Amino acid sequence: MGSDMDDFWVFGYGSLMWRPGFDHLEAKPARLFGYHRALCVRSFVHRGTPERPGLVLGLDRGGSCQGVVFRVSAQAKPEVVDYLRARELVTNVYLETVRRVRLSSGEHVRALTYVVDRTHHQYAGALSADDAYSSVRGAQGQSGPNDEYVLNTVEHLRTLGIMDHHLEAIAGHLDAGAGAKVAGPQPD
Repeated sequence: MGSDMDDFWVFGYGSLMWRPGFDHLEAKPARLFGYHRALCVRSFVHRGTPERPGLVLGLDRGGSCQGVVFRVSAQAKPEVVDYLRARELVTNVYLETVRRVRLSSGEHVRALTYVVDRTHHQYAGALSADDAYSSVRGAQGQSGPNDEYVLNTVEHLRTLGIMDHHLEAIAGHLDAGAGAKVAGPQPD
């Protein structure tokens, strides 16, 4: 592993974990403190439309988030940053920032990540599982169906041994079919 100055890291907490879309040297489990994963962003492009918004994940203030950090070569940094800006900043609902994350080894690295802008009109805030399910079910955008996004995220979280009770409740009812009501844990 190169020195900290040579390394460029990107933190993924949602679809970046299972579809990063950029070349990287390695991927490692990591935890970001001060933010948590939340289905809190109304999607008008990737997983919904302005007429039928879907919901996607954002990093919202408080708590912590277990995700994946990707190490990128210094040479690839400009290309990766351009790619991530095109992917994540479509409507500017996310703020590009660098945050300290902890690897499972206990080592800390600084990683580029995108946190939700709570002042943006797409910020949905903390939704009940029922409200989130109603928004997700049937929404579709340029990147495909919203339910596919939630189900793929939950599946990948399970693979990593990460349990997100709020997403699990929504995914369970998406699997059960339309018209189901969501019961169970509410968002943190």
